Amino acid sequence: MRRPFVAVLPLLLFSVILPASDKKDAPESSVSFVVLKDDSGKPVRNAAVVLHPVQKSGKQARNGFELKTDRDGETHFDGVPYGPLRIQVIATGFQTFGDDFNIDQPSQKITIRLKRPQQQYSIYDQQGGSNGSTSPPSEKKP
Repeated sequence: MRRPFVAVLPLLLFSVILPASDKKDAPESSVSFVVLKDDSGKPVRNAAVVLHPVQKSGKQARNGFELKTDRDGETHFDGVPYGPLRIQVIATGFQTFGDDFNIDQPSQKITIRLKRPQQQYSIYDQQGGSNGSTSPPSEKKP
């Protein structure tokens, strides 16, 4: 009865150790982030920089990290694995930023410029046309 267990034990250990060693040998990057106001170029303090690895299928992985910018709008993270990385930046008074970046260097610096919220239009608001049109200005008819 012990013989099958003894024969299977090395296979189980090998299957657990091999994937762990692959991750250990995978290249990693030190990524620095600078978050600036788009209109003035000044730093955005206390912005949340959320990092999510992206799977080969293009879906966002469940695990991730959240960083906060300092008074100079900067933050960094060591040990980012090479490959696609989804970055989301959230700050009060700014539009949320989100984009995918390819991490492929030992050291990378990513600058993100946040925009102020844009005016929203409603189809229910009068937009100032003499014909009573309720379409936003970009859709005005001649």
